[in-house]
Amino acid sequence: MEILDNKIQKTALYKSHKMLNAKMVPFCGFEMPISYPDGIQSEYYSVRNGVGIFDVSHMGEFIINGPNALQLLQKVTINDVSKLDVGQAQYSAMCYEDGGIVDDLIIYRKSDGYFMVVNAANIQKDFDWINQYVPNGTQLKNISSDISLVAVQGPRSRKLLSQFTDIDLVMPFYSFKEAVVCGFSVMVSRTGYTGELGFEIYASEEAVITIWDELIKVGAQPAGLAARDILRLEMSYCLYGNDIDETINPLEAGLGWITSLDKEKFIGFDRIQQEKKVGSKRRLVAF
Repeated sequence: MEILDNKIQKTALYKSHKMLNAKMVPFCGFEMPISYPDGIQSEYYSVRNGVGIFDVSHMGEFIINGPNALQLLQKVTINDVSKLDVGQAQYSAMCYEDGGIVDDLIIYRKSDGYFMVVNAANIQKDFDWINQYVPNGTQLKNISSDISLVAVQGPRSRKLLSQFTDIDLVMPFYSFKEAVVCGFSVMVSRTGYTGELGFEIYASEEAVITIWDELIKVGAQPAGLAARDILRLEMSYCLYGNDIDETINPLEAGLGWITSLDKEKFIGFDRIQQEKKVGSKRRLVAF
């Protein structure tokens, strides 16, 4: 399948979705499940009341390391990366000089550098944007094709996932651990896009297929993009391309809480600082 000459990609779990009779749709360059036969309502309540599992392998992942990695991230992102300790994660965004949002993202501080997760539709755009600012001695690598990702979300997610790993899953929000799940080395992150207790598991293609199958066997309900969108809307979590884009700055988007104006200047700093002084003429609100 092709759209505008761009091939639609498939995640490692594509065959699993087809076996589950998922309704598949093109999304951000990937063929993704929008819902499963039990329906969107069932998937939604599985996350709010039990545990659901999402394939989010379409997301993009970069590695940034080297002696000036922190300097680079402080320049291109709006949150204060220097506050991160190893094992912590941070929600942030990148902006253009006029304050418009390039993308929102998550940064993980690892022992050997930083791991960044970006939106699927923006992978190449984000990589090119960051790459123009990479200083000597710092490496930026796109490893999106090497990483698969599932999100296990819901009030029963910790109990269910604990059956397949020996790490302590009582973890602070926005923290992560290197772990073994279903016999595979993975990264388990205490993050999610639903507002519920949950975990995101970064793994190889082989690992994610096994993890997906094993968690479903013990009660995790597969959930698609439609349920995910309802869940994130209820939490007022932004979706790039819908709620935020290059025409909206972080203050207008209600993201002032991740905008650090007391660190060294980042790209878009002057425009955002000026708006903070005079006030925004518009504001994204939930209703």
